[in-house]
Amino acid sequence: MEGAVVPLPEPTTRVDETVRSSDDAKGLKTNAVGMLSSVVIGIASTAPAYSLAVTLGLIVVVAGVGLKSPAIMLVSFIPMILIASSYYYLNRADPDCGTTFSWVTRAIGPRTGWVTGWVMVAADIIVMASLAQITGTYFFLLIGAHSLANSLFWVTFVGVAFLVIMCAITAIGIEVSARLQWFLLGFEYLMLVIFAVVALTKVYVSHPAGSIRPSASWFVPNMNLGALAGGVLLALFIYWGWDTAVSVNEETERKSIVPGIAAILSTVALVFIYVLATTAAQAFHGPAYLGANSADVLSPLGNAVLGSGLDKLLIAVVLTSATASTLTTILPGARTTLSMASHRAIPSVWAKVNPRFQTPVWGTLIYGAVSIAWYVGLTLLSQNVLADSIAALGITIAFYYGINGFAVPLFYRHHILDSWKTVFLLGVMPLAGGLMLLWVLAASFDTLWYPANSASGTSWFGVGPPFVLGAAFLLTGVVGMALFWAFSKRARLFFARKMETVDAMVPWDDEAQDQRGAQPATLQAAEMQRPGKAA
Repeated sequence: MEGAVVPLPEPTTRVDETVRSSDDAKGLKTNAVGMLSSVVIGIASTAPAYSLAVTLGLIVVVAGVGLKSPAIMLVSFIPMILIASSYYYLNRADPDCGTTFSWVTRAIGPRTGWVTGWVMVAADIIVMASLAQITGTYFFLLIGAHSLANSLFWVTFVGVAFLVIMCAITAIGIEVSARLQWFLLGFEYLMLVIFAVVALTKVYVSHPAGSIRPSASWFVPNMNLGALAGGVLLALFIYWGWDTAVSVNEETERKSIVPGIAAILSTVALVFIYVLATTAAQAFHGPAYLGANSADVLSPLGNAVLGSGLDKLLIAVVLTSATASTLTTILPGARTTLSMASHRAIPSVWAKVNPRFQTPVWGTLIYGAVSIAWYVGLTLLSQNVLADSIAALGITIAFYYGINGFAVPLFYRHHILDSWKTVFLLGVMPLAGGLMLLWVLAASFDTLWYPANSASGTSWFGVGPPFVLGAAFLLTGVVGMALFWAFSKRARLFFARKMETVDAMVPWDDEAQDQRGAQPATLQAAEMQRPGKAA
């Protein structure tokens, strides 16, 4: 194919029509998100302040971690940047808002793709309950109504109202959501930097009781594999969410390039703030203090670090962090189901896009309703079950992030050996990221198996509730896939698809970028260059 642009084959069957569904067919608003907004969405979706507040204390108490929590943040960054690069190359070939669902369907097969799409949506719905809970609690803490912050009814009421408002904002339009993210993330990121700088300054100047000066050893992961696995499993939740930048790819400028770059930049921005804030929080009062306040490490540190009155700012930061994350969690959830419906993998109601707002309004509303039902149901059942469902998230995250690492070499298998660069970029890097997360997945099953590691310390069927919930999330996906495959005439077209390679998507020629717009059949192909060349 050297030196020639080869047009994509004309669709000859209804299956081909589902394969080539485009953003124009979906009805989403194109070019609505720029590079900076895409990066903001990627960072905001991880909810840095909220994630640190509820997870850092759990990391430091993992046996063998202790003062090594900054090292855990650095080690956890490695699979994240490797998988972010996998997203980059998969998105260049197939900028579909279904992201991993679409890519795994093409590279590995429709059945695995369907289960992966299910896991992605399930993970988003699960975390919505936690975000709603933290929002209800922190809203009352911010206004000083501590008694209401301890009221299950009022916290749930505010949490549900919050989910309704966030779904409405997301349904109105991607641009409204993106503009709001600028304010929310800017405040959050700035306050975390201020907190870290003030805390470290006091450690070196006024030496607060229990403070420890940072040491280079904190950043070296010389710990046993059990401690490393336990810490990384928890840190995976802290990093999770940057892929939202790619989920809005069809609404982003230069959709085959910008979203992937934004994902990589998001992970870099995250490792900086996580290592800085973790080092500062640990240095100020030591790991034992963080472990004793594992439910929320930022609020108790706020008064000591920033002083009376200003500590409210950290409460506000966690509140805005949860708000930003909720907005950016609804986005990928609704767009994954939109893509699945567009590919005929699920009922067509999820494929409906409002012509005025150019967003998947029906999918967003259904997603919001299911999230509210999940949140209220878990709240009524048990607070421990809610906590255990969040603990089980590591299983779903490791699964759907990690599978991208295996999808890249399969999708590009005819071109991995083109050069040393392609061997590294399309083979070594994604496989390393996939294998790392496969190890985390296995370690998470091993850790969550034991009842002592659950929020309540009780067992379900003789094992830990988080293990049961995590396994259930995966198995229900397999059952759902089997039912659709067996009984849905619409879905049979989807399941009839075969494994693909990148050759079915784009021509491998050096001059494709020069042909943009020249041949409509190669418009998607023109977005792609050989990996290893400058974008």
